[in-house]
Amino acid sequence: MTKNIMIVGVGGQGSLLASKLLGHLLLTEGYDVKVSEVHGMSQRGGSVVTYVRFGERVYSPIIDLGEADFIVSFEKLEAARYVGYLKSSGRIVVNTQEIDPMPVITGAAEYPENLLEKMQALGIAVDALDCLSLAEQAGSSKAVNLVLLGRLSGYFDIPEEKWLKAIEECVPEKFVELNKKAFALGRK
Repeated sequence: MTKNIMIVGVGGQGSLLASKLLGHLLLTEGYDVKVSEVHGMSQRGGSVVTYVRFGERVYSPIIDLGEADFIVSFEKLEAARYVGYLKSSGRIVVNTQEIDPMPVITGAAEYPENLLEKMQALGIAVDALDCLSLAEQAGSSKAVNLVLLGRLSGYFDIPEEKWLKAIEECVPEKFVELNKKAFALGRK
């Protein structure tokens, strides 16, 4: 049975490291893993999507509409943008941060209100967390990705020490302790 995780966010938020770390962990757990390349505008501010698919045998890295078991979102609007990819039994793990897209910055549009409440009203399982505050508590606003992975890890039957080992193997040495701390804060 193949499991599908979409990681969605805004360029420059660390979604690439998150997908690399997740793929590495799942490989060490013995799964066949396909991680897609980044789709979207990866320069700062553009919407970015990566797919992580794993199971006994995975043939394609692409996740279609209605196939995602998890959507891990760095930002509320990105969660709403990709909600159609979620399975009816799926879950969105989302950072409550709001990052204004270009139309909002230029004044051509307003940031939509009550996005999480609207998704929950549709019966979507939303696990929302202020990842930015926790990342700052860990020592850097750039650690939102590891707070999100910490939160996601609670839905997997993989021991915490294996996640921590994956952090050690995927993160530059000088940032390992900071990232482990961010992961732990998200996992709580």
